[in-house]
Amino acid sequence: MSGHEMQAHDPEPAAIFAALGDRTRLSLVMKLSDGRTWSIARLSADTEMTRQAVTKHLRVLENVGLVSSNRVGRESQFALRPEPIAEVRSYLDEVSRQWEDALSRLRAFVEG
Repeated sequence: MSGHEMQAHDPEPAAIFAALGDRTRLSLVMKLSDGRTWSIARLSADTEMTRQAVTKHLRVLENVGLVSSNRVGRESQFALRPEPIAEVRSYLDEVSRQWEDALSRLRAFVEG
C-alpha cells in the first residue's frame, strides 16, 4: 500500500510528523524504542519534567497510535507501537519515488 492510500483508520502522516516534531516526544519515542514497557516514573526519572508533563506528551503519542498504554496495578506502562512509523516511512518512500520520477522526466526533457 502506498502512503497516499493509507486506510481510513490509520493516522494521517501529518499528525504523526507533528507528534514527532516535538523534541520531548521524539526523546520519549527513542527511549521506548528499546522494545520494553516503561512507566511514567521511569520515563521522567532522568528529566526535569514532571510526571504530568510526561503523561501529556505520552497521550499525544498515543492519540496518533505511536504508543500504547496498559494499566498494571496503580501505574500505566507505555510501549512503542512501530507500525505507524513503518507506515509513514512507506509514505516517505512513495513521496521520494514520485520526486525521483519527476526529476527523471525533467532531466529527459532538458537533455532531449
